[in-house]
Amino acid sequence: MTQYQISDFEKEVLKGLSAPNKYLLSKYFYDEEGSRIFQEIMRMEEYYLPSCETEILQEQSADIIKCLPFDQLDIIELGAGDGSKTVFLLESFVRSGKILNYLPMDISPDILEVNKKNIHQVLPNLPIRTIAGDYFHTLEQIKSRPYPKIILFMGSNIGNFKGENAIEFIKFIHAHLQPDDFFLLGVDLKKHPKTILAAYNDHQGITKRFNLNLLKRINRELDSNFDLQAFDHYCCYDPVSGTASSYLVSLKRQKTLVCQREFDFRKDEVIHMEISQKYSLEDLDQMGQKTGFSWDRHFLDKKDYFSVSLFKK
Repeated sequence: MTQYQISDFEKEVLKGLSAPNKYLLSKYFYDEEGSRIFQEIMRMEEYYLPSCETEILQEQSADIIKCLPFDQLDIIELGAGDGSKTVFLLESFVRSGKILNYLPMDISPDILEVNKKNIHQVLPNLPIRTIAGDYFHTLEQIKSRPYPKIILFMGSNIGNFKGENAIEFIKFIHAHLQPDDFFLLGVDLKKHPKTILAAYNDHQGITKRFNLNLLKRINRELDSNFDLQAFDHYCCYDPVSGTASSYLVSLKRQKTLVCQREFDFRKDEVIHMEISQKYSLEDLDQMGQKTGFSWDRHFLDKKDYFSVSLFKK
């Protein structure tokens, strides 16, 4: 990890733990161990999101590509992960005869190396330029590239933004597109609350390990002494707002040192870890209008659990 990332991590952890309602930022889940645990989550039966999104990309990529008039283009993926789903879309692009460059972006350099290896096993001649770092900074690197582009933000990562922050983020994407460029968004849709709760509160405790791993990372990188056994995992979902929230709960009154600063925890006090926002198709239509896109089209899985939504600037 670079010094810039360390200082940024430290600043935001201290800010979150100093807040009246403690929180940590979910973007810091993905160190090497966190990325590995997340791959376990992706394979869980309860965690339906990857299989639904994969189904859409396997069966409807050709229809998505028909909406794109370009013969040559850049495909930029934010939070690209290991590329195991995106490869189906990339294969369809190659089969269609389009010339493309793939630019995966992720905060984890390790997962980007996995991504590149996975994609090249299927498409050995595809030009790939990996870009590690926070895409709020790294996206600027592609703004001046001369090719038409489609920016991908898959895996329902948009759900990690609270309220109007999602709108502001998509406006940020819009600002990095030229007229007639496209934005492809993977979105988890509102559905039966029990289905959603099961996805974020699995009986094997994998999601709990994923959340606790961030405390483990803070211990390792910020000279902290969190007692991982003194915290439990809790998830809740509001079907009206579509908001699923994950917390770590302090099981006792305790003190923790982080960067030589002491933080008090009451028994049953929570740390907000992650939000996972769910949307309706009407919500997505309104989001596109609010953020300046001229039209959108939604591609759904057979259960109508998930949408891969295409927006045009």
